[in-house]
This record gives sequence, C-alpha cells and structure tokens, in this order.
Amino acid sequence: MTPDSPSASTPQAMPKVYLLPSLMTAGNLLCGFMAIIQIIAGSLERQAESEHWLQRYEASLMFILGAFIFDMLDGRLARMGGRESVFGREFDSLADVVSFGLAPALLVLKIILADFSFELRWVGVIVAFAYLLAGTMRLARFNVVSSQPQPDGNKDFVGLPIPAAAGVVASITLFILTLYKNDKEPGNWKYLLPPLLLFLSYMMYSRIAYPSFKTIDWKAKRSIPQVIATFLVLYLLYKTYRYSLAPLFLAYLIYGFVRPYISKKIRHEIEEEDEDETAEA
Repeated sequence: MTPDSPSASTPQAMPKVYLLPSLMTAGNLLCGFMAIIQIIAGSLERQAESEHWLQRYEASLMFILGAFIFDMLDGRLARMGGRESVFGREFDSLADVVSFGLAPALLVLKIILADFSFELRWVGVIVAFAYLLAGTMRLARFNVVSSQPQPDGNKDFVGLPIPAAAGVVASITLFILTLYKNDKEPGNWKYLLPPLLLFLSYMMYSRIAYPSFKTIDWKAKRSIPQVIATFLVLYLLYKTYRYSLAPLFLAYLIYGFVRPYISKKIRHEIEEEDEDETAEA
C-alpha cells in the first residue's frame, strides 16, 4: 500500500445532504417512478383492449412534466440557499436518468411498438436505447465538467439538457394524444417520435451551448405590471398546457441553433437579469 493510498481503517468524510433540495430531487425521482408504472399499466391495458390505456399514457406524461418542475425547484433552492453539494449533483443526475431518460424512452417504445411487426421491433428498441444512452452520457459529462473549476464563469449547458429533451418528447406526445383522443389511437403522427428521439439523442451529446438561466436573480425587484404579466402567462400555460407546452420546449430547442447569431445585448435581455435591477434588490 502506497502512502497516498486510503487506508481501510481511515473513515471517509460523509457528504453533506441538504434536506429541502434533496426532497425536491426525491419528488423528481418519484414522478419518474410513477410515470414508468403508468406506462407499464397502459401497455398491459392496451394488450387487453381496455379503453383506459390512453389515459395511462397521458398520466405518465403528466408525471414526466411534474418531474421537470421538481428538477427546476431543487437546483433553484440549492443555489438560493447556498446549499449546492457533490451529493446533490449526483443524486439529481441519478433521478434525471429515471425521469428524463428511462421514462420517455419507454413511453415512446410502448406507443410505437404496438403497431410494429415482430421483425421491426428491434428498431424501436435501438432508438429508445440510443436516447437513454445519450442522456446518461450527457449527465455523466455534465458531472465531470461541473466538478472542475470554470475560470471564465461560464454557466452555459454544453448540449441540450436532458430535462429539456424529455420536455420536448413529453409535450409533443401529449399534443399528439390530445389530437387523437376521441379516436382512441395516437394517429400516424406518432411515427415522428422515433426520429425525434434520435435527433434529441444527438442534441444532448452535441457541443451546442444552451443557457442555464442560473444568472437570473428571482429576488430582483419587479413592477406590478411585470408581476401581473408573469401570473397571466403562467395561468395561460396551465389552461392550455396540452397545446402550449410543445411550442415552449421547441422554442428552447431551436434557441440553441439561433443563439450564436443573436446580438449580445438581446441575449443578455433574454438570459440574464438586468444588472442595475439586480443591484437595487
């Protein structure tokens, strides 16, 4: 045993676990777990020719979108309270693999495989696994990069974040199911889902930069009209989520492509809080 090697009797320092952010991550994981349960139940009910299989798939989509909300909250709470930790980052990534990797891949797999012949089902399996693999590798790369110092203070994401990729899949699938809900079948638009998974697989492990919006200061002062407008937008999203979430997630996906061609001033207004406003808060 070399002098630098850890001794078996040397106690290792336990990682810090912060309660509130960890609870949000646990909520993320729970939503992913419930989404998988609903997908499996929907698949079994579809095989049994039950009328409720479509509702099960819709419920799984709602759980995936719920996981997205928990994922936003855990990071925001950790940063606001200065409680970011290595444990929290690893815990969050493991939950993301379930909620935003496995659950969307399994959902698309179950939706499209029902109409595939036995000889073609391996194609769907490969596509779904490619999405899961790319998402997992992207999370691993993110953890490695996050553990290293960033001298330039750059907080951009390299590659499309896996929660955003899952949001694209979930919102578009929900939109398709809503269009064909009365027909009790997803319709031919569902065949766009496999190419979409492959494209998102590439985007997640690409080098395209996406804003993290971590520089936005939610404590900054805002005028009453701004507050009213924010609540109005959130209310409209709540009332029209079956149709409005897909354009919202697609806009973020496309933004990564057009971002390099936008002036720094406009990018600053979109991605960051105004410095003077933040200083007054």
